Amino acid sequence: MDIIFYHPSFDTAFWLDELSRVMPAARIREWKAGDNDPADYALVWHPPVEMLQGRSLKAVFALGAGVDSILSQLKAHPEMLPLSVPLFRLEDTGMALQMQEYAVSQVLHWFRRFDDYALLKQQATWQPLDEYQREDFTIGMLGAGVLGSKVAESLQEWGFPLRCWSRSRKNWPGVKSFAGEEELGAFLQGTRVLINLLPYTPETVGIINLSLLNQLADDSYLINLARGVHVVEDDLLKALDEGKLKGAMLDVFSEEPLPATSPLWAHPRVAMTPHVAAVTRPLEAITYIAWTISQLEEGKPVTGQVDRTRGY
Repeated sequence: MDIIFYHPSFDTAFWLDELSRVMPAARIREWKAGDNDPADYALVWHPPVEMLQGRSLKAVFALGAGVDSILSQLKAHPEMLPLSVPLFRLEDTGMALQMQEYAVSQVLHWFRRFDDYALLKQQATWQPLDEYQREDFTIGMLGAGVLGSKVAESLQEWGFPLRCWSRSRKNWPGVKSFAGEEELGAFLQGTRVLINLLPYTPETVGIINLSLLNQLADDSYLINLARGVHVVEDDLLKALDEGKLKGAMLDVFSEEPLPATSPLWAHPRVAMTPHVAAVTRPLEAITYIAWTISQLEEGKPVTGQVDRTRGY
């Protein structure tokens, strides 16, 4: 079989060597402009339209958990990838563990009031603070896919009340499930820490706005691990300044890199990281891709295929 590879920032030589090692029978090459030779599979991230257009592919693999860049290209160029060609995303490949680390560390940071103690330190103030109670520290996962289930699983052992909201109802042990637009308000009411893990779809753009944030418990917190476009940043700042939100931890932003002029940089209740909550782990991703291709070649069922009508 023939496999073409394109990623604008990955170490291409490393990927080609490792892919060749685990799939010795495959012919694997880096795609470059003008390459119109046949290919069976494409491994891509932000691919040029001409890379996929007009090819008879068996499947395309997005080299990350999100596929929004490809889907946005397809809106303008639907001929780029026919619906008959399966599109796969990396379901886990080490990302779940990273998301767990990120979410647990930040929840505990807030629960133990380390954010408040950091501000007191700046004032040279020695002041023990009242403890928060676990039963009052309800954590809600906004989005309940593979990564959401793993984050909920990692928080269970800490004894916090857990809930999730998604398009369809989930049956996770120890997690109260809310489903559909009609149950979103009930999910938000009483939620103290909101963890956003939603997919990027037209319906979820701007979903975390002032109206939504005002339905959370007082002195609530937000962790955004999904996409920057989910959050209306001006509304987030307003909720923080008005005291509805006590803190926000942001890994993703509507514009990346975040411009130096953004007021998020200077806000004392906003912490941030540069889109590193969960990065693609090459060896785990390569193992997943090789296994999935082998299953496809044998006509066996696989997971990770994107429903292009839903966007995830």
